[in-house]
Amino acid sequence: MLERILGIVFPIYGIVAVGFFYGRVKKPDMAFANQLNMAIFVPALVFAALASKSFDIMNHVDLLIGAMIVVLGSGVLAWPVARALGVAPNTFVPPMMFTNSGNMGLPLAVLAFGEAALPAAVVLFFVENTLHYALGTWMLDRQTKLVMLWRVPVIAAAIGGLAVSLLHIEVWPPLWIGVKMLGDVSIPLLLFSLGVRLTDSPLGDWKISMVGAVTAPASGLLMAMAANAVLGLEGRDAAMLLLFGALPPAVLNYVFAEKYHQEPARVASLVMVGNTFSLLTIPLCLAWVLR
Repeated sequence: MLERILGIVFPIYGIVAVGFFYGRVKKPDMAFANQLNMAIFVPALVFAALASKSFDIMNHVDLLIGAMIVVLGSGVLAWPVARALGVAPNTFVPPMMFTNSGNMGLPLAVLAFGEAALPAAVVLFFVENTLHYALGTWMLDRQTKLVMLWRVPVIAAAIGGLAVSLLHIEVWPPLWIGVKMLGDVSIPLLLFSLGVRLTDSPLGDWKISMVGAVTAPASGLLMAMAANAVLGLEGRDAAMLLLFGALPPAVLNYVFAEKYHQEPARVASLVMVGNTFSLLTIPLCLAWVLR
């Protein structure tokens, strides 16, 4: 079991480490690469997974609902923690809700459960990402126009992929292969970019950051267990939802905090410490779900 867990987490944290140390030495500007990833490569990955002949959204409805329970429920549990710490809820709560379902969740799912788990992992990513752009943005700016959400490339790609799946549209095989090849670029680039981004994250607010590092996986796992019980999820889907609940805060939280002037330095610290702490929590969670 230890060898299996090491085989899952080593490639992920290894690529993050390469990005981190390269970022410390070279200090590359990843803005263009990240823009390409979020505008082309990740949408291609999402579209290819959802438009695949083997994908049927009806087989993942319970998982979709479970992901919503985990994200929203984590926010409810994190709110009183923020109050007890004396931290603005809009600073502390979003990183507890919106986790690294893209950077870390997608490769973890594939390495732990095989390539066949990618569509289910994309469903989890789609739910988290959509709620982050919709609810997460609204939490930081009440003037946000949610009707423009479809313009986000990842969400537009998911809508397109779901339409292809539901309408049983036949995608020309060479086109599908080309889109899938573009999508294959996304996961290693996500991990490398995460490592580079973490070099810019301060390590201040230790008390708050450490509480956040524990709160994020604890609240997510509690809500995932509740969702599994309520929805009757078993086997791989139940394990994937638990792993989804244990993920650390997404780097996108820092990007949003910076954009909306919501204590970005403190949010960056929450993200940095939370992702570092996941070196312990993710292997423990894998040992639990793969037993």
